[in-house]
Amino acid sequence: MRGFDNRWTDLPDYILGITKEIWEERGLGDKMRDYYAADVIVRTPGGISTGEPASTEATVATLHEFPDRVLLGEDVIWSGTPEEGMLSSHRILSTATHLGDGAFGKATGRKLTYRAIADCYAKDNQISDEWLIRDNGAAVRQMGCAPEAWARAEVAAGRGGTPYTPETDVEGPYTGRGNDDANGARLADILTRMMKAEFSVIPAEYDRAAHLEYPGGVTGHGHGDADRFWLGLRAAFPSAAFTVHHVIGREDAMMPPRAALRWSLWGTHDGWGAFGAPSGARVHVMGITHAEFGMWGLRREWTLIDETAIWKQIALGAG
Repeated sequence: MRGFDNRWTDLPDYILGITKEIWEERGLGDKMRDYYAADVIVRTPGGISTGEPASTEATVATLHEFPDRVLLGEDVIWSGTPEEGMLSSHRILSTATHLGDGAFGKATGRKLTYRAIADCYAKDNQISDEWLIRDNGAAVRQMGCAPEAWARAEVAAGRGGTPYTPETDVEGPYTGRGNDDANGARLADILTRMMKAEFSVIPAEYDRAAHLEYPGGVTGHGHGDADRFWLGLRAAFPSAAFTVHHVIGREDAMMPPRAALRWSLWGTHDGWGAFGAPSGARVHVMGITHAEFGMWGLRREWTLIDETAIWKQIALGAG
C-alpha cells in the first residue's frame, strides 16, 4: 500500500481499521486529522460538508447522541490502486442506543440497528472525497416516528437544510467511475433496465430466493419483494433522470462475485408510489446498491436511500 502506513495490508484493512479507531476507540482530534484531508468533502442526501473540522464536529455530535454506537463492517467493495487512489464502498451495520439529545431530537433510550454505506476516496493515507448514505428511515422508525412525519416536523421547525443535489454539488479530487469488471456492469444493467420500467429483469436476473435489504430496515426475499421496492420507487418519480455515477465489480478469494453501484434519480415527484401523492416537488434521490451473485442470479442485495431526506425535499418543495 504505497503512500499508506505500512500497518495496513490493503484498502479493506485500512477502511475497517480507521473506522474502528475513530468511532469505537474515540480516535478523534489527531486521528481525524491523520485520516481525513484538511479540505475533505462529505456528501450526504441531506447536504454537503467541507473540511476536516466539520467532519470531526459531526462525529462528536453523533457520538454524544449514540455513545455506544458499534460499526460492524459487513463488506468493503473497492477499485483503484494506491498510486492513483482507491475508492472503497464500505457497508456498515450499526448498533446504538439513543442516549443523548441531538439531531434526532430528545433522547428516547431506544436501541437501534441500521445500515450505512460510505463511498470514500483514499490516497496517501487520507480520505479526501466521500459519499455517505445512512438509513435514517430505519433509525427514526425505531425511535417511534414515521419518516414523513419526522421530516415534515424538521422542515416546520426550520431544519430542512440544503439537500444534496446536482445543483449544490462541488467537484472533489476523485473523478473516477470505478472499474470495468463484468459483475459491476451486470448490476448497472439490472438497475438501468428497472429504471426504464423493464421490471421483467427481476425474474430474469434475481435468484428466486434472493435475500434483500432495503431502506427503512426492511428485509425481503424473492422476486415479489424486489419488484415492490423498485417499482414503488420508480413510480414515485416516473420522469426523473436515472444516472449511474460509479460502478465497481470484484471477485475475491472466499467471497462471491459482487458489485457496488452509486446512482441517483433527479427530477419531479410526479407519480403515485412509495412517497405518497404527487407533490410536484423537485427531488434528488441519492442511492447506493451492493449485490452478490450466485449460480441462479443476484442472490443478495443491499440498497440504501435516505427516506427522511426525500420527505424533506417533498415538504420544502410543497412550501
